[in-house]
Amino acid sequence: MSDDVEEMGPVDYLVVEFPGNRMTGEGLPLLVDLVDRGIIRVLDLLFVRKDEDGTVAVVELTDLGDEVDLSVFEGASSGLMGQDDLDEAGAVLAPGNSAALLVYENLWAAPLARALRRGGAQLVASGRIPVQALLASLEAVEETPPGAGPTAA
Repeated sequence: MSDDVEEMGPVDYLVVEFPGNRMTGEGLPLLVDLVDRGIIRVLDLLFVRKDEDGTVAVVELTDLGDEVDLSVFEGASSGLMGQDDLDEAGAVLAPGNSAALLVYENLWAAPLARALRRGGAQLVASGRIPVQALLASLEAVEETPPGAGPTAA
């Protein structure tokens, strides 16, 4: 492993779908703020579009129109994303929609990650709970009558 990778925080990715290829840019200032405050570092940002026939193509930032100014992210490409990643993103998109694929380093967690690695620890599993799943679980707990849960043996 190179020294640079040893110094990094955890790296995550997001695929954000825009129904009907409609991107308002409402979240863009928040993403820029996270970068400016040193909370994350954008490693890759790609946009893709899935045509009605299922074809997935990369969309250049300059081809997205003037509705949203994405010039701050021009050149945000580490080369981490390959064709397999585009294919996987395309598989979850509905035809006629577009998506942003974002790979980012969690700078806030880098000191913790470095300390754990120095101590010999390693990350063996990771995951994310979608908000919809979290809400569904909380609603199920709230709907469970008292005493209806698991009992002690």
